[in-house]
Amino acid sequence: MKLLKKDRYCERNQYSKIKMMIVVFVIAALCAAGCSSVLPENGMKVVFTTGFDEDEVFRIDSSSCKLSEVMVYLTNTKNQYEEAFGSEIWQASYEGETLEENIKETVLARIARVKALNLLANKHGITLSDEENNKAHKAAAQYYASLNSTEQELLGVNEKLLCVMYEEYALSSKVYKYLIADINPEISDDEARTITIQHIMFKTYALNEAGERVPYTEQAKNETYRRAREALGRAKKGEDFISLAAEYSEDSNTTYSFGKGSMDTAFEEAAFNLGTDEISGIVESADGYHIIKCISTFDKDETDRNKVKIVEQRRREVFNEEYSSFVGGLAKSINQELWDTIGFLEDENVVTSCFFEVYQEIFTE
Repeated sequence: MKLLKKDRYCERNQYSKIKMMIVVFVIAALCAAGCSSVLPENGMKVVFTTGFDEDEVFRIDSSSCKLSEVMVYLTNTKNQYEEAFGSEIWQASYEGETLEENIKETVLARIARVKALNLLANKHGITLSDEENNKAHKAAAQYYASLNSTEQELLGVNEKLLCVMYEEYALSSKVYKYLIADINPEISDDEARTITIQHIMFKTYALNEAGERVPYTEQAKNETYRRAREALGRAKKGEDFISLAAEYSEDSNTTYSFGKGSMDTAFEEAAFNLGTDEISGIVESADGYHIIKCISTFDKDETDRNKVKIVEQRRREVFNEEYSSFVGGLAKSINQELWDTIGFLEDENVVTSCFFEVYQEIFTE
């Protein structure tokens, strides 16, 4: 149930927690480019082959990615994580997969999306303006100046290459904005209506040592239901709902605001059928039993924000349809031998982490 996703994260093992941080961090970083976070992986599977230049990591159609580009992305990403979570983050592994390998794959997919988007931009005749090109040159000069001599050498970069990278990054954002420019659907209050509720939750599962769900036995489930009925009776008699939640609830959050289509079906149906201050009966979801109290049947501010989310979702759907179709027809190949040798730079003098920050600073000024 989506309602309890924050609690579920807390229940996972340490590797899963860190991996989720990585996913969130990457999405946030991709959003800086203005579009990459919404791009699907469909059709982006890379075929392993041979016949590459010595420093060529992969090709997508007529576009090629060099080792230096991968190292800029990989090194900046690594150092950003270490700044946020500490160097011990790389000690985690799960089922034979290290976080370093996970980051490598994430970086590969990220650069591949940028390259594919540039090809899509070319198809539509989309180019950067003189001002945008000047910003790319400015960003390249600023980032290159931030590198010490060791970083410049180990990354294998110069201002010219960095300028091309910033140009491609900017163009990948621009093509997304171009394709969704005319998509502005009207969203009604009813469609976007957001309500606010409080709830008391009683779980009907436990977690084993591997962090996997184990459903309660019938006896344990019956006892849980008995406790839910007890709490419901007290709520119906007028006892303070928040106090009851503090006493009974197994969800760390008591209050939620949400729109249609974002919760467990049974939970959502019960919640949307309540009037203000009305309390539901016992509602069963995939997570357990719930007692729901409606705080507001129409949250104006949240509804307005939900309208924006719905519009963005529809824009993504339209864009993804064209992007997936386009990417599916592209030839893709990777230099497996070179890819297997790529890893983190382990040098105390390599601390650069501002490649994406420089982009944000220059292109949003």
